Amino acid sequence: MNISFVGLLALLVISSGFFINDAFAEVTENSAYLVEGSGFAVTEELIRLSEIDIGLSSHQQSGSSIDFLIEDGFITLDNEDFVISELEGKFLREGRYVRINGDIESTRGLDTTISFFGRLVEESKDAAIYGFTGRITTPNDSYKIIYTAKLSQLTKISEITTEVSIEDEMLTIRILPDSSTQGVASSYIESGQTREPRLGDTNPIRLGYFSEDRLTFEPGTTITFVNDDDVSHSILSGKENYGDRHDPFTPDGRISTAEIFPGESINITFDEMGFYRLYDPTYPWMKIVAYSFPDVDNLILGTTKNQQGN
Repeated sequence: MNISFVGLLALLVISSGFFINDAFAEVTENSAYLVEGSGFAVTEELIRLSEIDIGLSSHQQSGSSIDFLIEDGFITLDNEDFVISELEGKFLREGRYVRINGDIESTRGLDTTISFFGRLVEESKDAAIYGFTGRITTPNDSYKIIYTAKLSQLTKISEITTEVSIEDEMLTIRILPDSSTQGVASSYIESGQTREPRLGDTNPIRLGYFSEDRLTFEPGTTITFVNDDDVSHSILSGKENYGDRHDPFTPDGRISTAEIFPGESINITFDEMGFYRLYDPTYPWMKIVAYSFPDVDNLILGTTKNQQGN
């Protein structure tokens, strides 16, 4: 009996070492991430659909843990939206686990608390999948939640530091050709990528509409948006109304560009810190998540300015 117990213990130790080596290496300090997922919120009386879509910024690492602050996003229970109030969390054991705790507020003004715990399920080079359990507690009910969620890191870009002209210093994001036609969901290809046309195709199918659509940068960065499509576009910022096909975004007034005609461009300067969800109001499937922040812990939502380019 003792020999069997020792053997089992040794096996567990070896297995634990194996899983430790498989830790999600992409969780780093001073970075921005999105958590997007769905699942169910359950009580003894009912089961409700629930979605999570939040943006967070990681702080400095301490041992194998990294604290993070949730800056933007929402959680839903069926058709009821809860916006972020005071949420914080921590990556544990080099990203193998995630803990999220704090307060959210419904559109009816109901104070609600959440307590989520996530375990790494699978990972790729650009994202990781977590299984979440925990609770959403409203004044009337306490829901057990069961989620599957994707954690993805926003691309970090920085200003060019060499002595060049002001025009050359601006970073460029291109509105890709045929973005207004949306494409076919079953033929998904990452942003900026195309596939070889199949027989009968006139254009490659692509569901990325900007050359970059998830990015972070320092406050004060100017980005030039160039319209390579054959129709006009404009860019607004706002709150995403998840699941609302008729009104997918509500503008927040921070960014509102003029019409960008084919072949023309517009410059947007992000002066202050914060998350920005950018979209085209005419083609709302065209959207960008951007986060303007320096490598510090003090993060404040801010404003932007924009001016017409060419």
